[in-house]
Amino acid sequence: MDTTSAPHRVVIVGSGFGGLFAAKALRRAPVEVTLIARTGHHLFQPLLYQVATGILSEGEIAPATRQILRRQKNTEVLLGDVTTIDLAARTVTSTSPIGETVTPYDSLIVAAGASQSYFGNDRFADYAPGMKSIDDALELRGRIFGAFEMAELAEDPDEVDRWLTFVVVGAGPTGVEMAGQISELARRALPGDFRRIDPATARVILLDAAPQLLGGFGGSLSDKAGEQLKRIKVDVQLRAKVVDVDATGIEVEDADGTRRRIGSMCKIWAAGVAASPLARQLGEKSGAEVDRAGRVRVQADCSLPGHPEVFVVGDMAAQDLPGVAQVAIQGARHAAGQIKRRLASKPTGQPFAYHDKGSMATVSRFHAVASVGPLRLAGFLAWLMWLAVHLVYIVGFKNRLTTVLHWAVSFVGRGRSERTATLQQIFARQALRQVAGSSPPRT
Repeated sequence: MDTTSAPHRVVIVGSGFGGLFAAKALRRAPVEVTLIARTGHHLFQPLLYQVATGILSEGEIAPATRQILRRQKNTEVLLGDVTTIDLAARTVTSTSPIGETVTPYDSLIVAAGASQSYFGNDRFADYAPGMKSIDDALELRGRIFGAFEMAELAEDPDEVDRWLTFVVVGAGPTGVEMAGQISELARRALPGDFRRIDPATARVILLDAAPQLLGGFGGSLSDKAGEQLKRIKVDVQLRAKVVDVDATGIEVEDADGTRRRIGSMCKIWAAGVAASPLARQLGEKSGAEVDRAGRVRVQADCSLPGHPEVFVVGDMAAQDLPGVAQVAIQGARHAAGQIKRRLASKPTGQPFAYHDKGSMATVSRFHAVASVGPLRLAGFLAWLMWLAVHLVYIVGFKNRLTTVLHWAVSFVGRGRSERTATLQQIFARQALRQVAGSSPPRT
């Protein structure tokens, strides 16, 4: 049988920024693309905190992957949790509710992302959900809004205080944004809605073991972000290491070694990430180095050592680059470009050159910090830049339109468009983890 004209088969693992942009970069290439992901949506992860705090709906930041790629005729989308990559046989094995699927490849792009890391204390996840999936965000929405409801019912002042104390662990962009939005929710959106409690008295604490918040932004922006958080009544506690978490509180060790307990019924974990287990698997099978965060060391062109047909991009790749969306996007485009060059019989192996487009984080309504090249901005102008950049990367005109409308409700007005929370949202994530017997979704 003549197979010389058979299309080149490219398998992409993951539907995040890396996976989606890799597929799009191959839309006109003479290849057959199969994208395999554990979820059926592409998640715009930087806005998860807005789902958790009632600003946006999950659909606005997580459109269906099939819908995004429906006009890309050379691409199919498969639902499945990739469990095994056979480098010798060049196959990917994924599991779904109906069984296993084995998909062969000629080229492979692995962009399965990362999950929340609890630094060896995975039991903390039961009491302090992370911010890596829609399930996480919906559970947190239920916990945050539910805390105010429980405080309204509580009779004991100490119990009321525990319900109205919110602790965010991790003072990176996600932690800062989450703490700022919970504070604004309590002080702008909810006052007047309750009769027995005053939501504005809620205490929002932001913890980090590091000496400064937003460490990657530099000292001046860190200081300005801290000043703004103080203005909106967020209690920033640095050099504070979390040593234990349970249902009713969190135990912290300060820099001098003393320990103290913070009573809180609602904790959010925004500290640390761990690469998908597939990175370690690839490292073990190829002999490539795997770092402490579980990322596999790749070649300069993003390929796996000894396997030029396999590319690893985004949070799974140890490349001494920040764990931001742009690294995944640009790495995916580079990998796709290498595949197209190989098919065109052009030289390959060109190193991946990351172009830093800057970092941004919102602190509160109309206030953000932005580090773009030599520019260091804080305040309203930085917030406008943040607004524009995030709108550009939200997929779909409809999603952009509804997002702008919901931002108007929340930022110009005082309301929150998505306050609905159910018991299913609060408990479903834990039930799913118990059934699966594994960590939260990684793709």
